[in-house]
Amino acid sequence: MKTNRLLSVTAIFTLTIVLFSCKKQQVTLAPPTSDIETTFELSSDQAIADNLMEDANNTFMEAAADKNLLGNNFSLQPLTTNNILRTATVTVIPAAGFPKTIVIDFGNGTISPNGVTRVGKINIELSDSVRKAGSKAVFTFTNYYVNKFKKEGTLTWTNTSTATTRSWQRKIDNGKVTAPDGSYWLHNGTRDVVQIAGANTPNNLLDDIFLITGNHTVTNAAGKTRNCYITEALQKKTTCDNICTGKLKVEGGANNAVIDFGNGDCDKTATISINGQEPRIVALQ
Repeated sequence: MKTNRLLSVTAIFTLTIVLFSCKKQQVTLAPPTSDIETTFELSSDQAIADNLMEDANNTFMEAAADKNLLGNNFSLQPLTTNNILRTATVTVIPAAGFPKTIVIDFGNGTISPNGVTRVGKINIELSDSVRKAGSKAVFTFTNYYVNKFKKEGTLTWTNTSTATTRSWQRKIDNGKVTAPDGSYWLHNGTRDVVQIAGANTPNNLLDDIFLITGNHTVTNAAGKTRNCYITEALQKKTTCDNICTGKLKVEGGANNAVIDFGNGDCDKTATISINGQEPRIVALQ
């Protein structure tokens, strides 16, 4: 009887261990839904932040071209742009020599021909001609909004061009984006940009195409952070409001995400897939 009882206790103990192990394994393999949603939210936030940075760059390049600050002697040739500055005021001080202070003022709101609404000011300290290797531009923002998203932080733009390649590095410090609903996120990191089309037509900005690589971190108001790595170079066309192709991997927490910016179409969406699952569509801005 003692032997049978001992066998029964042993069997129950073994079964309990097996069940507990299975249960523990299931918990490990199925992260909380809240963590998945945090990864999705921060992935979407980073995609929007990237596009706001590209928008600021487009605005700067157009202002530099309009004020003959590109550094090429093409001032007598026609200038072809997106006409972002149609109703903005651009001030450059001093009129001659460098460094220069550029203020692009959209006032209480202007709407560009492609339907983007901008409010407030972009302030830029430019060390030398935009297309001169080694030149630097430092951006700050005063009550600046793009389609009701407020952009803050310091963007440092450095020309890293060589004799054969036109390129830049863009670094964002203390970046902050506030959405129309009042929620916000922080982002910091570096982007390396290479121009792959349009370099031979310096006064026509509309044929410019850029490839972008680099890493960022993005943090929400609750202090949750994700690391973002470009795995397929992002492509930005001046004629497109948003990044139109390329992939970015988002890591952190218990889940990984992939942001896919599309197949090259000039649309305002991207897709986000969590752990290889069915992708969800997000609006960029």
